[in-house]
Amino acid sequence: MDKFRMLFQHFQSSSESVMNGICLLLAVVTVKLYSSFDFNCPCLARYNALYGLGLLLAPPLALFLCGLLANRQSVVMVEEWRRPAGHRRKDPGIIRYMCSSVLQRALAAPLVWILLALLDGKCFVCAFSNSVDPEKFLDFANMTPSQVQFFLAKVPCKEDELVRNSPARKAVSRYLRCLSQAIGWSVTLLLIIAAFLARCLRPCFDQTGFLQRRYWSNYVDLEQKLFDETCCEHARDFAHRCVLHFFASMQSELQARGLHRDNACRSPEPPAVPEPPEVLDSGSEKAHLRAISSREQVDHLLSTWYSRKPPLDLAASPGLCGGGLSHRAPTFALGTRLSQHTDV
Repeated sequence: MDKFRMLFQHFQSSSESVMNGICLLLAVVTVKLYSSFDFNCPCLARYNALYGLGLLLAPPLALFLCGLLANRQSVVMVEEWRRPAGHRRKDPGIIRYMCSSVLQRALAAPLVWILLALLDGKCFVCAFSNSVDPEKFLDFANMTPSQVQFFLAKVPCKEDELVRNSPARKAVSRYLRCLSQAIGWSVTLLLIIAAFLARCLRPCFDQTGFLQRRYWSNYVDLEQKLFDETCCEHARDFAHRCVLHFFASMQSELQARGLHRDNACRSPEPPAVPEPPEVLDSGSEKAHLRAISSREQVDHLLSTWYSRKPPLDLAASPGLCGGGLSHRAPTFALGTRLSQHTDV
């Protein structure tokens, strides 16, 4: 159980591990979907190519979009690309690195589907049966062109009465299946060689730029995640204080109207009223959250976070990000918690 907990915490803290797990899960689902799919070619000259190519390319497109939706970094990348510069300059290298990472993970499942379809050969036979050159096969010598096209359209349907025991159908089907498998294995070999060269040749070049882009792409993801968590924490604390303030005001109103007389007779001491935020210890853990104590301040904080991200310099003046939140506590101390988690 302890090992499982440690593994879960590792996946929870590492965004790359989570994305790799989702990528692997989509690839496994792709294999399962293809193995359970019932392939039925229409065996009509007009629709064979449309059905075969559609089945070869449409599911990979859907899987690619699912990979983009499941990858949280795709949203973070678009936000980083479209955000105003503010106090933090935008680095195109970080956006390119995040785009490359997102595309690599999103293309895994579509490539698995395409390779499975090519190695199986059914989609390829259905799509290109009408494109075969009849002169390569001697069995079509005594047929008219219209009969040849009609016969080739029936090649994927081996149970059809016209081509059930025809040697020409077997020859065309075997030819197209071999061509499909050759393309599939060639693509697989090229992908393996490309991955091998990328892995082996990377240490031969300067790693400074790669390490910097990787670090800051992870930083952008973690910063946004910590900001969302801190906003949720502030919303919970703010709601709690608003409810307590409501009960305290209602209690004062009841006492003013004399409706609280019975309880006052039972207990001579008035009930405790929640302590206002101003008297709280500014060094407490939630002091930076209690500093934002009105709707206008929250709206201004969120607007400032979007339009003017704080500079990546912990020694910079906090006034660069404050922008008019009047309160006794530091105005933008919310960023302090982020800097404690992501020390640069």
